Amino acid sequence: MAIEKAKVTMGSGNAFQDLGRPDAAEKKAKVKLAIAINDAVAERGLKQRDAAALLGCVQPEVSALANLRLAGFSLGRLMEFLTALDRDIEIGIRRSQRHGSIHVRDLETI
Repeated sequence: MAIEKAKVTMGSGNAFQDLGRPDAAEKKAKVKLAIAINDAVAERGLKQRDAAALLGCVQPEVSALANLRLAGFSLGRLMEFLTALDRDIEIGIRRSQRHGSIHVRDLETI
């Protein structure tokens, strides 16, 4: 029995882009922000209903965030949630050599 070698293609680092999504940068940014929100909620040991009260939303929205179901959230709203959780957000703008892009990075891990 012959064993075929699998063809491996390196990803771009953005699964949404690799899947051809036109809104790939925004989706990746939303996921990173949601992960930071979930980390902050866990760090505080908050139950979903308590997190919802702090964030000014309802518990099902906190559940959606926890499961990275982000269709109903704008980047702005996710950033507001982070500031409510005592997280600072920095936005930098620079001239691009290629196409403009959106990047979210955790400055605590850099």
